[in-house]
Amino acid sequence: MLPLAALPFPNIDPVIVHLGPLAIHWYGVGYIVGILFAWWYARRLVTNPKLWAGGALPMKPEDLDDFIVWAAIGVVVGGRTGYVLFYDLPRYLANPLDIFAVWQGGMSFHGGLTGTILAMVLFARSRGIRAWSLLDVVAAGVPVGLGLVRLANFINSELWGRPTDMPWAVIFPNGGPFPRHPSQIYEALLEGLMLFLVLRFLTHSRLKLKTPRFVGGAFVCGYGLSRIFVEFFREPDAQLGYLAGGWLTMGMVLSAPMVLIGVWAMAAAKPATPTVATEQKPK
Repeated sequence: MLPLAALPFPNIDPVIVHLGPLAIHWYGVGYIVGILFAWWYARRLVTNPKLWAGGALPMKPEDLDDFIVWAAIGVVVGGRTGYVLFYDLPRYLANPLDIFAVWQGGMSFHGGLTGTILAMVLFARSRGIRAWSLLDVVAAGVPVGLGLVRLANFINSELWGRPTDMPWAVIFPNGGPFPRHPSQIYEALLEGLMLFLVLRFLTHSRLKLKTPRFVGGAFVCGYGLSRIFVEFFREPDAQLGYLAGGWLTMGMVLSAPMVLIGVWAMAAAKPATPTVATEQKPK
């Protein structure tokens, strides 16, 4: 049964502004603002001695200044690689040059996370800092970027939800005649706002940065749970459909291990032995 009326889709241009041949999209701005916020927020965390064991800061703010380039590369390369491998491999095997056409869309969060974690491990080893502490401080600010990108997905009228008769259903311009769940908004609220507030509580009220890997584990687990929940309302990718039973999606398959890894990380986390940033290896 369809609702008597659905919410109108907001007429927001996906392109913010055209600068000659260059078009600036909300989607790209979401990524850039998200990365910059995570960098700014991480700098605040690593300059607050009250949050760390013995008041010993785990790294220098300048380390995060350098890491932002590594993180951006990890997000883009990992995100694109993950989308190609998990979501549309036959298309890219037939048209390999399309792999580099990132402006056409097609990014995987799970691939981006994997790429960023790999960048973290390599960077942390090169600087002699704890990889887990780097993951903790970066993860604490990432949900803001996730929320912004999901809002951009909504503006782009992509990744919409399944048909529904809920009163807040939306008729998307390219989603057919049926009102659908605004699943992008669900994800923005859960993966973005809610997850950020949970991690903020852990870092500032529970002082969990003193226990390396706990905050990072909470982020990984929290994202996995949020994504699995929203997948029940989100329309699966057309080229994949449901993997089994009329309900299992690729997003669920990729998120389930995240929940297990996150739970393990939190359960195995132990209070840190204080170290100081001045003991790091020279650049």
